[in-house]
Amino acid sequence: MIFTLALRNLLHDRVRLAVTLIGILFSIVLVAVQLGLYLGSSEMITANIARSNADLFITTYGAKSFEDGGVLLTDRERHQALATPGVESVVPLVVSFAEWRKPSGGSSRVVLVGSDAEDRGLVPWSLVEGTLDDIKAPDAIAIDRSYLGELGVSGIGDSAQAANGRVKIRALTEGIRSFTQSPYAYTTLNRARQLLGVPEDRSTFLLVKLAPGADMAKVQADLAGRLESADVLTKDEFESRSLLQWLFRTGAGLALIGGAILGSLVGTVIVAQTLYSSTKDHIHEFATLRALGSSKSYIHKVILAQAGLSAVIGYVLGMAIALLVLYASRNSSLPLVMTPGLAFWLFALTLFMCSISALSAIVKVTKIDPATVFSR
Repeated sequence: MIFTLALRNLLHDRVRLAVTLIGILFSIVLVAVQLGLYLGSSEMITANIARSNADLFITTYGAKSFEDGGVLLTDRERHQALATPGVESVVPLVVSFAEWRKPSGGSSRVVLVGSDAEDRGLVPWSLVEGTLDDIKAPDAIAIDRSYLGELGVSGIGDSAQAANGRVKIRALTEGIRSFTQSPYAYTTLNRARQLLGVPEDRSTFLLVKLAPGADMAKVQADLAGRLESADVLTKDEFESRSLLQWLFRTGAGLALIGGAILGSLVGTVIVAQTLYSSTKDHIHEFATLRALGSSKSYIHKVILAQAGLSAVIGYVLGMAIALLVLYASRNSSLPLVMTPGLAFWLFALTLFMCSISALSAIVKVTKIDPATVFSR
């Protein structure tokens, strides 16, 4: 009877029900888009770090992110790292922003990433055209095909100038996006050094792979003691540092989270307003139930059931629209991300939002005097 009565109360005024559902729907879509952008941005920022075959990153002191290598490391640091107990391999990596001169004129900017495929330190993933062997060619480079138009090229075989030399597109990836809007361009280690004018004994990062059974914390502390002019970070630490730089020091992450909080508040206010109004309109019916012997808890359950039904219906409609937006953004420069965890969190948020909204109606019902039914 509780859900039956709650459903009839909701359907009694379909206009008010529509307003309630629109409020919930608006909140769900806004929160889903804002948090989807946050997750998508986080994934783009940390993708290269997460995909690297390394247990530890050696960076120049104070390097803020993957794109910010700062002063270059030397082979001295590499040899010191190789001599550290528990270290299996140390792979050099060169990363830097570079000017990209388009064949038809004009320029853009790319993040040039130099690494040898045979070292398996960091290689482009999600290749859809070309192979890792193709990237070994003297002038070869790999870019994501979503940036072809931005870089003024059409596909495999096209040439351009990157930094100090000519390059030819030999491979294409799909889905490797850049948060800085400067596409990643992958080439060999030596070619990256030539293009950027970096000496042969210099690198931006050193990717450390530990020997089987090695204690990561111990090796990290040992390396930090040996390399006083460098930072030794785990992948998680480097990812966190990169996220802090691009999402919070720039304010982008705070804006996205703030938008999600605003969406939740707006949805809560709209639902609270309509639930309170609905309860007020049905106050005499609730008074009749009290006069007939219904307990306060029973009436509270009816109101909570109304809120719960509104939450479920609004969540389903909101998620349907959010998934359409998600699908539409799949090929954009900043695609949204939806995870099972986020979907569950949104459902929990919707239930919480509607439950909080129901409190105003419950407070109103609590003040009902059953005797008012006889005064009508």
